[in-house]
Amino acid sequence: MPVRVLIVDDSGFFRRRLTEMLNADPRLEVVGAVADGAQAVEQVAKLRPDVVTMDIEMPVMDGITATRRIMTVTPTPILMFSSLTTDGAKATLDALDAGAVDYLPKKFEDISRDQDEAKRQLCERVYAIGSNKRAVHPQRPLSTTAAPTRPAVAVAAAARPVPSAMPAARRGQYRLVAIGTSTGGPVALQQVLTKLPGNFPLPLVLIQHMPGSFTPAFAQRLNQLCAIEVREAKDGDELKPGLALLAPGGKQMVLDQRAGRTTVRITESEPGQNYKPSVDVTFTSVARIFPGQALAVVLTGMGADGREGARLMKQGGSTVWAQDEASCVVYGMPAAIVEAGLADAVLPLSEIGTAISQRV
Repeated sequence: MPVRVLIVDDSGFFRRRLTEMLNADPRLEVVGAVADGAQAVEQVAKLRPDVVTMDIEMPVMDGITATRRIMTVTPTPILMFSSLTTDGAKATLDALDAGAVDYLPKKFEDISRDQDEAKRQLCERVYAIGSNKRAVHPQRPLSTTAAPTRPAVAVAAAARPVPSAMPAARRGQYRLVAIGTSTGGPVALQQVLTKLPGNFPLPLVLIQHMPGSFTPAFAQRLNQLCAIEVREAKDGDELKPGLALLAPGGKQMVLDQRAGRTTVRITESEPGQNYKPSVDVTFTSVARIFPGQALAVVLTGMGADGREGARLMKQGGSTVWAQDEASCVVYGMPAAIVEAGLADAVLPLSEIGTAISQRV
């Protein structure tokens, strides 16, 4: 059966265009298209779509309010359409706070200048979110630091190593924690980082697939929620205990070591680097600077970014963890780690932050 989609947007032109693009993919079926958030709440309850695409600014009821209502009454995966502006970033983070699982630029040329590629990425994203019946988790909203509730999905205890089953790390074994993620990552990162104490003894580097206009606001929001310090990385920033540096969107972040100081370098992407920032790029530099002394964690996300960087880290003796399928919005990046045989542990999102704290 195709993934059933409800479109919510006050622009008739956009509704028609999006309907045409999604219906052209045999895996997708648009079952309704409405013009405001109030209608969205009603139609979600009536049609029970697999996924909703939601605009933010609409008359009668805005997309953030509608998302909050839907997640309360009829929880459904929601993909927001956002403008790539500072205000758009704040509104998008508010939408994730309300329960949306992901976002895309409303201007398709911001996805890709190639129209066919933009259409492909749009359909892939909608399909990935709508086909995952576990994409809606009870551990909302983004801004709460309360302990998350496990998804209502049975997971056999033997299907994954739990923290207590993992070999104990040697004291001083790790000098850095590197975390990579994509779709579903903003909420997942918050769930992990808010479990870390203010006196966390290691530096962290964070790689989240996100536009450059979003990462400053995202880092600021995480910093307000976490006991550790979180900020967007700047070229030349030094790694420090209890400091998490978030790779800036649209750039690449690599580690550099000179005169006993380890810093980050922020660089432009090279041809062929599809992800900006890329988990592989950062992990590869971690493997070079901290061989056998880093903990890599790969969280929810589409694709396989992070697999090759994690492979280099693992070959150097470092540890690699992956988020389990049951707690992922999209089980792509962690699946690539597991299928490549690189995962030393496969953990539910609710346990990763605690496990990090216990093993460093």
